[in-house]
Amino acid sequence: MIKELFSKYRSVIMYLIFGVATTLVNWIVYVPCTKLFGSNPSEFELTVCNAAAWVAAVAFAYITNKLFVFESKCTERRFLLQEAAKFVGSRVFSGIFEIFLPGILMTVGLSQTIFGVEGALAKAITSVVVIVMNYVLSKLIVFRKKKEDEKQ
Repeated sequence: MIKELFSKYRSVIMYLIFGVATTLVNWIVYVPCTKLFGSNPSEFELTVCNAAAWVAAVAFAYITNKLFVFESKCTERRFLLQEAAKFVGSRVFSGIFEIFLPGILMTVGLSQTIFGVEGALAKAITSVVVIVMNYVLSKLIVFRKKKEDEKQ
């Protein structure tokens, strides 16, 4: 029963596992970065921290999504570059949200500090929005299987 459920929902389960891991990578970069700016970082400084965290998370996400979530078999240089470009492009799109949404949410009042992290509530809400957005983009655009692949 559990094996059947895992098999049926494998990509979603694996995406959630690696989505959480990617989010952890993001936070592992974000938190120390915010601490570098002192106890009251500006919105610009938080944006810089978000950008650095995003770059680290995208690199981690591409590798884990390719190998473990969507099991992309493409290794030919031309297709690999196309796939990577689509992945980065989709992450740039969602990265706009990752970078600017926390500041916007903080501006409208979601600026609570949690566990000593300035803007943590806004960052957490953004993380959920971005995880969902990235799954949809990866499934429908980046790692979309062609009809011939599905028959095999």
